[in-house]
Amino acid sequence: MKGNNSANFALNTAKKLKPLLIKCLPISLLRRVKKLFVNRAAKKLRNAPERLPFSRSANPDGVNLIGFVRGEMGLGQSCRLVAHGLSVADIPFTVYNYEQISTARQSDNTLKRDITNTTPYNVNIIHINPYELPLAYVRLGDEVWNRRYNIVYWLWELEKFPPEWESSLLLADEIWTPTEFVSKSIRGSTDKPICTIPYALSIPPLEGYGREHFNLPSDKILFLCMYDCSSVMERKNPLGAISAYKKAFADNSETGLVIKVNNPQEDELQRIQAELMGYPNIYIIAEVLEKSKLNALIACVDVYVSLHRAEGFGLVPAEAMLSGTPVVATNWSANTEFMNNNIACMVDYKLITIEKDCGHFRAGNRWADPDIHQAAEYMRRLNSDEDFRTDLSRKAKEHITKQFDPVIIAELMRSRILEIYKEYTS
Repeated sequence: MKGNNSANFALNTAKKLKPLLIKCLPISLLRRVKKLFVNRAAKKLRNAPERLPFSRSANPDGVNLIGFVRGEMGLGQSCRLVAHGLSVADIPFTVYNYEQISTARQSDNTLKRDITNTTPYNVNIIHINPYELPLAYVRLGDEVWNRRYNIVYWLWELEKFPPEWESSLLLADEIWTPTEFVSKSIRGSTDKPICTIPYALSIPPLEGYGREHFNLPSDKILFLCMYDCSSVMERKNPLGAISAYKKAFADNSETGLVIKVNNPQEDELQRIQAELMGYPNIYIIAEVLEKSKLNALIACVDVYVSLHRAEGFGLVPAEAMLSGTPVVATNWSANTEFMNNNIACMVDYKLITIEKDCGHFRAGNRWADPDIHQAAEYMRRLNSDEDFRTDLSRKAKEHITKQFDPVIIAELMRSRILEIYKEYTS
C-alpha cells in the first residue's frame, strides 16, 4: 500500500530497532517521539482532500478488520474479540494486522489464519484508538479508506471525549464501542452514528495450567490484581488493590496476593515492590503470558480485584467472572453495565478531579477514588466465607455467559451491517 513513504520508513526502522530502543531509552522519551509522529499525521489529516464517499458496489460485501490483532495487551484482545463476533455472525471478513508503535509484545497467533493484510471488502472496521488513527491513515494510504464504509471501534475511559482527538472523527462514517459509557462520551463530540456493540465472550480454554505452573501455593486463598504498563498505572490503580490487601490481611499467612504486570517497566515494578516490602506471600508475575496461560492464571486464583479509577469496558473482570473467579471492583464506569451487587463485590467510590495529566487522562476530568476500607472488608469476607465465594462464582458466570453470548452479539453486528447496506445501494 502507498501511504506516506517517509513515515513508513521511519516507523519500520523503529520497529526493527525496538528491542534496542526500549533497552536504551526511557519509555517516556519514546512516547514523546511517537506523539510527534501522531501530531504530524493529525495535521496532514486536517489538510487532506475529502475522502471518496462509500460506494457499496465498489468492493464485495464483507468486512476488513484492521487493528492491532497480534498485540499481547488489552487493545489486541479487544480486536480479537471483535473478530470472534464477526466469525460467529458468518460475515465474510479478513484481518489486516496493523502493527502499532508500542512497547507491547506482538506475537499472539489467535487470528493467524485470518490475517491477509489486504482490504478486499466494502466495510472497514478499524480497531485503532482515536489517538493513533491519524497515523494509521497516513501509513495505510487513501485507497484503504476511499469508497468504503469506515466504522471505527473505540474505547475510552472518561466521561468526556478529548477534544484533541476530534480530528479522528473525520475518518469515521460510524463509531462502534463496547459499552454505553463510551458511546455516551463520544456522542458529545459528533452527530455521526454511534452503536454499542459489546464483546462476544466465550469460556476460555485453560489447557491444564495450574498453580504449580505459576509457582503459586496450593494451600492459600489467592487474590489477583493485574495491569499493563502500556496503560496508565494511575487509572488501573494496582496500588489501591495492594492497599486494600494490606489493610485486610496485615499478618495473615493463609492468604496471598498475586500481582500480574504486563509489559513491565522497571520504575513501576519498584513502586509496587516498595509498597509490599516486609509482607509475606506476595507473588509478582512480571512477564507477558500467552493468552491461554493468562486465562489459566485468572481461573486458578480465588478472587480477582480491580480497584480501577475508570474503565472503558473492564475485560479482565468480565473474563474472570466468566471463568468462575469472584470479582471485587470499583462501582463506576463501563464495568457497571455488566456488574452489580448480586454477582460481584462492588466497591463504593468518590468522584475526584484529576489534578495532573496522566498520559491521555487530562487534568480537570473526573474519575473514581474507590473506598479502600470497603474493599478490604470484601476481601476478608471472601477469604473466610467459602459459601459466599461459591455463590458469587456461580451467579457471575451465569450472568456473563448470557449477557455476552456470542450468538447475541454476532446478531447485533450482522443486523447493523445489513442496515448499512440497505441505506447505500450504489
